[in-house]
Amino acid sequence: MGHTTQVGLGGEPSSSARDVEQAATTRRYDRNARIYDLYDGPMDLLGGVRRRRRRLLAAASGSVLEVGIGTGRNLDLYPDGIDLTGIDLSSGMLARAQHRVGRLGLDDVVVLETADVGQLPYGDASFDTAVATCVFCSVADPVGGLRELARVVKPSGQVLLLEHVRPRSRLLGAVADVLNPLVRRVIGANIDRRTEDNVRAAGFEIVAVRAGGVWREIRAVPATPDDEQSTARERAPDEEEP
Repeated sequence: MGHTTQVGLGGEPSSSARDVEQAATTRRYDRNARIYDLYDGPMDLLGGVRRRRRRLLAAASGSVLEVGIGTGRNLDLYPDGIDLTGIDLSSGMLARAQHRVGRLGLDDVVVLETADVGQLPYGDASFDTAVATCVFCSVADPVGGLRELARVVKPSGQVLLLEHVRPRSRLLGAVADVLNPLVRRVIGANIDRRTEDNVRAAGFEIVAVRAGGVWREIRAVPATPDDEQSTARERAPDEEEP
């Protein structure tokens, strides 16, 4: 039987459907927290994901919010001089992240909290940088979550994203669409997200994107009225892409 999601008037998931889906995803991550690094580690090394994380996070500055911090795999990749607030909905993942904070000696610069990217408990324009790596593939309402990042980031701030997206190839894109319900049910991630479109829909201007395969390293800033009349952006040369 297929998975059906209720939608609101704007075509986005209704709050009840979003909450049910997000709760199921959180339970999966709680169950997998103890072994998460074991099965995610090979992707970091063999898939070059750690290199992408390091390159992306080098641009972080000031007060930083990392959503979906998970087990804290990014903690040792940030540049010096930042203050980091990390959030996650999974208590199991946060417990492992807290252990990593202590092991790295970062207790003075890192605060971890339980929070939902769809309803961030922070005031408007609170952070210089917001970060998410491999997060919006598993957020039930990605545009809603990105809009919350637009709210809490300062007008002069930035959002840094590393996400896998739906393949551009018509064939591989169709395969991703077919497999997505199974992948989502097993590990909680979606493999058919059009994240660049979602970022723009949430009110950001993409100022830089590096594409490699299904991966995107995205730097975006809050859009201004002038941005609505201009779609110019910087794009790094694509690596081999399906």
